[in-house]
Amino acid sequence: MKFREVLGGREVWPPPLWLMRQAGRYLPEYRATRAKAGDFISLCLNPALAEEVTLQPIRKFGFDAAILFSDILILPMAMGQGLRFAEGEGPRLPPLEDLSLLQPGKAAGVYAPVIETVSRLSASLPKQTGLIGFAGGPATVACYMLDGQGGGFPRTRQLAYERPDFVRVLVDMLAEASIEYLSAQVEAGAHCVMLFESWAGLFPPEQFRELVIRPARRICDGLRALHPGLKMIGFPRLAGLMLGEYARESGVDVVALDSVTGLAEARAACPPGTIFQGNLDPLLLKLGGEALDEAVEALLAQVKGHPHILNLGHGITPDVPEAHVARLVEKVRAAR
Repeated sequence: MKFREVLGGREVWPPPLWLMRQAGRYLPEYRATRAKAGDFISLCLNPALAEEVTLQPIRKFGFDAAILFSDILILPMAMGQGLRFAEGEGPRLPPLEDLSLLQPGKAAGVYAPVIETVSRLSASLPKQTGLIGFAGGPATVACYMLDGQGGGFPRTRQLAYERPDFVRVLVDMLAEASIEYLSAQVEAGAHCVMLFESWAGLFPPEQFRELVIRPARRICDGLRALHPGLKMIGFPRLAGLMLGEYARESGVDVVALDSVTGLAEARAACPPGTIFQGNLDPLLLKLGGEALDEAVEALLAQVKGHPHILNLGHGITPDVPEAHVARLVEKVRAAR
C-alpha cells in the first residue's frame, strides 16, 4: 500500500497519487449519480450513492487513495445549523448569531450515514487503496457558519477582532466535534484523516496561531489519544510564511501544499523530514499537453528521494477532460 507507506515516512517510487475532489463533476458517472440523488446534501447522506461516487475515480484511474465523498459543512449541519446548496452559488447557511443554538450532542445521529459510507468503503475498496476520512478545519468551517456563504468572509474577519472570544469558543466547539466525527470515521475503517483548512490564509499571524494551529493541535492530540499511531494530513491553504510554524506545532504528519507554495520553499520553512502532499496547479489538468507533462516531470524530479504524496494544490475543476487525468496517471506510473 504505497499511500500508507508514505504516511509512515517511507520514500516510495513512483510516489502515490490521488487528487482532491477526484470524485466530482468532471466525471459523467458522478453527474448521473448526483442526478439520481436529487441534490448534493442527499448525495452526501446516501451511503450507497456516496460509496459509489467515491469508488468511481478509483475504478477509472486506479488512484492510490480514495477520500470519503462528503462535505466539510455536514458537521455544522449535524450540529443544528441550516444548510442548503444553491445551484451555481455554493453553500448557504443562516449566519450564526447564537452559539447556544448549536447542539453538538445530537450531531452523531445526523452524520451517521456518512460513517456508514466509510464502513461500506472499507469493505469495497481494493485492499491496496488507502481510505482517507476528513473534516473541515475549525477556522474554515467557522467562516462559513459566521458569514453564511463563501467569499471573502468579511463578517468572520471582523468578528475575529471585535469578538475574539465568540470566534474562539466556536472554533473550540468545532474542534471537539471534529474529534468525535473523525474518530467515528477511523473506527469505521478510514486509514488516515485529513483536515481541510482551506481558508487558513485569511488570518494574520496571531489569529492563525489561535484559530488554525491551536485547534489543529487539539484535534491531533485528541484523536491520537483515542487511536494511537493515527496519521493525519493537514492542508493549511495559503498559509504563506506561517507554513513552517504550522508544520512544527499543529501535530499533523503530512503537510498538504497549495499551488502557490513551492516545494523547495516549503522544505526550507518546515522541519527536516516533513512529509508533503501536493502541489500541482489544477489549471494544468485543464490545459493538458506539454504544460501538464512538463510540470509533472518537474514535480517528480523534485520529490524523488523524499516521501511525497502527489496531488493538486486545490481541487480538480469540473472542466477538466478525463483524458488529461488519465495522462497524469500515466506519466506518474511511468516515472523512472
